[in-house]
Amino acid sequence: MKEILSKLPYSKPFLFVDEIIHINENGAEGTFTFDENLDFYKGHFKDFPVTPGVILTEAMAQIGVACLGIFLLQEESETPNIAMTSSEIEYLKPVFPNEKVTVISKKTYFRFGKLKCEVSMKNQNGEEVCKGTIAGMITKL
Repeated sequence: MKEILSKLPYSKPFLFVDEIIHINENGAEGTFTFDENLDFYKGHFKDFPVTPGVILTEAMAQIGVACLGIFLLQEESETPNIAMTSSEIEYLKPVFPNEKVTVISKKTYFRFGKLKCEVSMKNQNGEEVCKGTIAGMITKL
């Protein structure tokens, strides 16, 4: 699993994957804890910091699509990059600083260089905080 994380094209402060719990040809599951010192909390609702929806979407894309894409293409000689091409996310509950979330993705399809997944994010209490569909295209940078 660490090999997949090492191939991600992200680094802190824009890496939103702490660990991959499970991954196979049908989907991925991983976690991330939103540290209270992340810069976006300073201005995303002053005096009441909440994780922006675009960051929740990015965490779901990194764990549920990018990590899965790297796994699916592990036989390739070059490390692939997965660029998000579309997303449709429904936000159900807020995610606050220091919350640990779990992302679960299920592959809808993977063909012609496009990977599409149904994704869900749950908080520490097992409550779904957002869900939807994210698609990505494989690129070679």
